[in-house]
Amino acid sequence: MANITQMDAAFRKYTEDLSGHLPDGLIQVNLPLLQRLKLLDFSSDSIEGASKITSHFHVIESPEKITLFNDRFAVWIIPEMTANRPTTYALVAFNEGDDLRLELGFSADGIYNTSRMVLRVLEQLLNEIQETEEELLKMTN
Repeated sequence: MANITQMDAAFRKYTEDLSGHLPDGLIQVNLPLLQRLKLLDFSSDSIEGASKITSHFHVIESPEKITLFNDRFAVWIIPEMTANRPTTYALVAFNEGDDLRLELGFSADGIYNTSRMVLRVLEQLLNEIQETEEELLKMTN
């Protein structure tokens, strides 16, 4: 697992050239994304599923970002003002030994820029990443 110094170095490396590390760009939190992640389905089944905690994270706060990390992931949550509009960015990296590999990033602004929404989207995207990794592992074995 990468240490705090390595996480900060990786954060600086990724944010200095975000388009180079995320060629498909940041995922924009919007209505179609919320529908795809089933965050608009308020049936009892989806509410029960949404209450599951994906992973327990350690949290480090600094003036520029919040860093969440565990043995699988490092997540950086970055609040910024973009064109006089509050925006929250989140970057997710695999925490692989002493290396961090950027997997995806998303941004939320406007009505989607609430801490609850950002954390719910983050949880669903982490679930998708874990499911994809499990499927890839099955295919390689």
